[in-house]
Order: sequence, then C-alpha cells, then structure tokens
Amino acid sequence: MDVVIVDDEPLARKRLHKMITECGHTVIAEAANGNEALDAVSTHDPAIILLDIEMPGETGLEAAKKIAELDSPPAIIFTTAYDQYALEAFETSASSYLLKPVQQDQLNDALEKAKSITKLQLDSLKDEETSSQRQHITSKGHRGIELIALEDIRYFMADQKYVMVIGINERVLIDETLKELENEFSKQFIRVHRNSLVSIKHILGLNRDRQGHYSLRIADIDDTPTVSRRYASKIKSLLKML
Repeated sequence: MDVVIVDDEPLARKRLHKMITECGHTVIAEAANGNEALDAVSTHDPAIILLDIEMPGETGLEAAKKIAELDSPPAIIFTTAYDQYALEAFETSASSYLLKPVQQDQLNDALEKAKSITKLQLDSLKDEETSSQRQHITSKGHRGIELIALEDIRYFMADQKYVMVIGINERVLIDETLKELENEFSKQFIRVHRNSLVSIKHILGLNRDRQGHYSLRIADIDDTPTVSRRYASKIKSLLKML
C-alpha cells in the first residue's frame, strides 16, 4: 500500500519510513505539518496516512477532520507521544492510535488493520439491488431530461465538478458527486480510483502494463478505466470471488 508520513521531526519521519518499508509498504510522500499533509493526500491519493498530532500550525487532529471530509479519504493512523488525544482522535474516524516510540509489531498490526477488506465486505458488493434503489440515472440536457438505465452504465468518472456517466452507447454529464453515487450504489459499483466507480457485474478482467500500472477490461466498451495502486489489491480480491 502507498503511505504518507506526516511528522514535524525529520528523525521521526526517517524512522517510520524504515519501519513501513520493512512492513512491505511504500512511502510515497512525507510532510511536516497539517497543510502539507492535505497537499500530499490530494496529490498522491495514498491508502494510509500516518499523522502526528502535535505539530506547528495546524494540528494533526485539525488536518484529520479535513481529510475525513474528502471523497474517498485514506485510512488515518495517528502517531503521537501523548495519550490524552485518543478519544478525540477516534472521533475523526481514525483507524489506529499509536504512542511514540512506535514499535514495529504495533505498526504492522495498524497497517494490516487499515488495509483489511473482509470477505463479508466483498460479499456485500455482490448482493442484489434493493427494491428502494433507483434503477435509472437522470441527466439534464438540451433535449430535456433523459433517463439512463443503471443496467446500461459501465462506469462513472469525475469530471471537474460534474460526473460523467459512461454507458454502452452514450456519455453524459450529471450533477451528482462520486461519493453520493458510491453510497447509493455500493452493491453494484466499486471504486477503482479516486475519480471513478465501475460496474462490478461488467468487469471482464484486470490488465497490468510493463510499468506496473493497472486498468480494467469492461464489457461492451473499449474504455479501460485506470485502477490506482490504492485499490489494486481490493480489485484482485473481488475478481477471485466473481
């Protein structure tokens, strides 16, 4: 998994970098304060962020609250020398809370907890649609309001402040967010990238190029949506169960 380290002490970042690498994960960025943490998450889309609490300027708790509001935020693991922040930390939906000096076995357990996707979670993605769920997506165009059958949609892709719906024979923009669509259609569509949701039942396979980049083969269309490293293991696990 891709990890971002946030700590205002260079030696602390260096130590965590070494420990994370020994756990088999990749540190893709480091930051020294809350503002840099937000920039790193926006730029690199990590699966996990290790976040110190006491830092100059914006605290780790303040940064965590902003990160939690993002569309598809990373799992947050707090690393701090102070135990009095534990309750407030978990109110930000933190995955784990580690006291410094962080121990290797504790860090490994926290990383495994953050990345775990249970079989029950994957099974829930394959459940049938509920009767109360929309069966069509509404698009407003120059011809008026159009209905796009959910069955005909292959994936959703964020396009600035709108979302593009990619179907068998059409591409239209809708005024909804990926997060809203993911919440409503979590049993039919799975997130494969910060910018896209793909129809589970129409996935044909997973491609991997020479540079190690992943993409999906989708039924009935030529598009091959990109799968970010953050979601690659999740997609591999899902494909084994389909």
